[in-house]
Amino acid sequence: MSRNAPHRHKLSRWLLPAFCACLLAGPGPAQAAGPASFANPGPRARVVVVEEADALDAFRPRPAVIRAMVDRGLTNITGTASFVAAWRSLVSTQDVVGIKVFSSPGPHSGTRPEVAAAVIEGLLAAGLPPRNIIVWDREAVDLRLAGFFDLADRYGIRVAGSVQAGWDSRTFYETEILGNLVYGDHEFGVKADGAGRRSFVSKLISREITKLISIAPMLNHNYIGVSGNLYGLAIGSVDNIGRFEANPDRMTRAIPEIYALESLSDKVVLNITDALVCQYEGGERGLLHYSTILNQLRFSKDPVALDMLSIKELDRQRLATQAPVVKPNLDLYDTAALLQLGVSDLKRIQVDKLR
Repeated sequence: MSRNAPHRHKLSRWLLPAFCACLLAGPGPAQAAGPASFANPGPRARVVVVEEADALDAFRPRPAVIRAMVDRGLTNITGTASFVAAWRSLVSTQDVVGIKVFSSPGPHSGTRPEVAAAVIEGLLAAGLPPRNIIVWDREAVDLRLAGFFDLADRYGIRVAGSVQAGWDSRTFYETEILGNLVYGDHEFGVKADGAGRRSFVSKLISREITKLISIAPMLNHNYIGVSGNLYGLAIGSVDNIGRFEANPDRMTRAIPEIYALESLSDKVVLNITDALVCQYEGGERGLLHYSTILNQLRFSKDPVALDMLSIKELDRQRLATQAPVVKPNLDLYDTAALLQLGVSDLKRIQVDKLR
């Protein structure tokens, strides 16, 4: 999925201010609208949506149905003839594959373990050794409460928290915003000048995992629209995140720039939105009475496109149920597009729905 990815995090320090300056300055005399303005409409994204009416039984996923949905989505998004060929087009048997889930809301509102299990079964069938597969999220306790450690017992894979793996002092995201460091942050207790300006990447990602698969739920986030693929991977991978999470404007810049780090975005080979259930209100709390069953899984190599479609669907469900309106900060996704992480323009996203 990389598009000049090794340079993105370096470019972001001057690219965003330059972009804002261009907007303020307006077009120069040599840039008046003409035929050339339409010659390059920009990149496009493709999303495959697999829908199965029997995917859930009273909010509980049916494992065999979910496995078939994952196999079909994979073969379509990769253009391959079999699910084994599809996985082998994304990863090799020598890779250490990290499956990023969103576990804090629990098994019914976060990433569902049955979806992760279907991905694991596909990777095993493609020849990956069980110990080369790691299901991970920020905190091991959330993974345990959501049922992901059961997958370790069933398949012999690993389940790990990025916090518990420790932080890599050589790999970090730096900004001028100081954080109130807490126990567990890499620089907690450090008194040196500049302490708190860096968010260090977990050793799990920087030193172990070689390929990343993101599975994010369709779960609303009051500040940025959705706890999706961009947010989940960025926030789950680094320490010192409190300085961003309570401020929508700070997240607008920080989340895309963290995601754009070479140690993260260059490793992402697939993004999945677990849209079996769309929870349009409640954030990280599992509030199924604010949910609509969609019976869908969505696949793309573009995390921005998936997240934008999720925000659109969440808005649609709130309108249909007359729930309170949420006005997310969509600038985050435009910033992600500017950093070449994906497509934020809904008009340039091709959606192929398979029923």
